[in-house]
Amino acid sequence: MSQQQIERMNPAAMPERVGQGTAVEQSRAVAEVQAAIVVAQQCPRNISAAIAEMRQVCTQPFLAERAFFRYSRGQGAISGPSVHLARALASCWGNVDYGLVEMRRDDAYGESEMKAYAWDVEKNTRTSSTFIVPHKRDQKGGPKQLTDMRDIYENNANNGARRVREAIFAILPSWFVEEAKELCAQTLRDGGGKSLPQRVADAIRAFEGVGVTADRIEGKFGRPSGKWTEHDVAQLQVIFRSIQQGEISAEEEFPSRVTLDEITGAGEAVA
Repeated sequence: MSQQQIERMNPAAMPERVGQGTAVEQSRAVAEVQAAIVVAQQCPRNISAAIAEMRQVCTQPFLAERAFFRYSRGQGAISGPSVHLARALASCWGNVDYGLVEMRRDDAYGESEMKAYAWDVEKNTRTSSTFIVPHKRDQKGGPKQLTDMRDIYENNANNGARRVREAIFAILPSWFVEEAKELCAQTLRDGGGKSLPQRVADAIRAFEGVGVTADRIEGKFGRPSGKWTEHDVAQLQVIFRSIQQGEISAEEEFPSRVTLDEITGAGEAVA
């Protein structure tokens, strides 16, 4: 079906005119793509330098602490490399363009049509996905309809970040990503030079700040804090960051346990 046929069938679906600002932006976008291709051809990536840079940035605690996500799904939790790591690796690899575009917003239906993409300009490898984001936020008791413009923007950005992450990882070499993940995990386990007992104490203190006591963490790991390993502390760092970002709740990760003494005490109170 031709563009003219589409316009005749549904004239209201097509814009009546293209403004000067839109026309300028379209021309700028075309010129920007052409310039990116020329620059990529003139400055091809140095794979050895990209690997060296990746290895250097993955030893930085600031990135390592944000390199993984964790959120609840059903009766379990999903974890993996985060969009922060994806963006850092795209920068190291070089000649990569990526982004998130809001193609259409429909306030009447309460949804936005979004597009996430990543493009290896040098190799001309591109991946993209178009998806619908409802203007709703999941919460206890059911989803909440969003009407505030800031809430809608943040909801679109949060949902889009996941697609951007997957798009970037789709065009990067798998061996490059896997080495980066292992290096970030090792950086978390090393703890920036702090001793393991100090990192355990810091972790307990941090979780107490979000209402999680040490005994609940010990219940999750099935052993006392004195027997926690570097891997346990690294996992706690990922969980704590995810709780802070609202990806998972403390109760989902560390469900409250009713002890036998509490049950006995409750029975005696009723009697």
